[in-house]
Amino acid sequence: MLANSRFRFLSLSFLSLQNRIPIPSSLSFPVASLAMDASTNSTLFLCGKSSAETEIAKSLKINDALKLPNSAQASTILQSDINSFRFGEEPFNVDLFMNSLSTNRFGRFLIWSPRLPSTHDVVSHNFCELPIGAVCVADVQFKGRGRSKNGWESPRGCLMFSFTLQMEDGKIVPLVQYVVSLAVTEAIKDVCDRNGFPCLDVRIKWPNDLYLNGLKVGGILCTSTYKSKKFNVSSGIGLNVGNEKPTTCLNAALKELSSTTNEFRKEDIMASFFNKFEMLYDIFINQGFRTLEELYYRTWLHSGQRVIVQEKNDDRVVENVVTIQGLTSSGYLLAIGDDNQMCELHPDGNSLSFM
Repeated sequence: MLANSRFRFLSLSFLSLQNRIPIPSSLSFPVASLAMDASTNSTLFLCGKSSAETEIAKSLKINDALKLPNSAQASTILQSDINSFRFGEEPFNVDLFMNSLSTNRFGRFLIWSPRLPSTHDVVSHNFCELPIGAVCVADVQFKGRGRSKNGWESPRGCLMFSFTLQMEDGKIVPLVQYVVSLAVTEAIKDVCDRNGFPCLDVRIKWPNDLYLNGLKVGGILCTSTYKSKKFNVSSGIGLNVGNEKPTTCLNAALKELSSTTNEFRKEDIMASFFNKFEMLYDIFINQGFRTLEELYYRTWLHSGQRVIVQEKNDDRVVENVVTIQGLTSSGYLLAIGDDNQMCELHPDGNSLSFM
């Protein structure tokens, strides 16, 4: 990562190299095309890895503390009562997740819902009620959140979860999305290694997309608010695990590489994610993102890639071709032009296309 003070930067927006229609999210379908009744009551199952988290769950239920945005209805149920309910196909297996989790903070308090408007809304709306590191996961969500305020319908087969973390240094808050992305790719490698699966080369497309074999299979959304001199960060992850439509998924790619019937399980991936994230996050906070740069650059798609950018110059728009060098200290792309001018690149809010 290169410090801004060493260079004179231009703030540019990306321009697609062709007149492409922005790629729709491979995680889900637009809400408008698959409208669902948002007024339907959602059920939140409150679960904990230890007695400490179980006591938190009991307190939240007794005080009816958890709310959904826009006065949507939700009921809370304790983990001990899960077996009293009947669910649809392949519900999230809480016990499997908890048994695979080895963290000290992240993922230990879990909210699971069979059907929910948005996991991200649950954790961000109830941030102050939840312990730091709490996670919400849903089997189906019908009002998911993406970049540029996009809303998405996420079907079964997607792994959709959001969790909380708290930071004090505002200068590094924008970089946490890269740590989250890296933890996802490392988790997938870990699950492959532990289960003897062929390695799936999931790569990071800056700033927060995950790609496999040229197709989007996942995405990251991090939002934050500032309160009491701390940044309350809600991080959301969506990953195509078992749904092949509308693009592809991990299990489809695994099937192409292996003659066995083995498949990725969402619970294994999510547990491995938190195991990896806790380790990477501690490095990030204590040593800075520079320590993770080499691993990040091995995982992303962009080193040495060339992109067309546009810069407004008076009343004219000037196009230039630049080569990606890495990240700036603020987390934007660092590039160099053919005239050796260094520039800082900002996303246009949709997609980033390369030569």
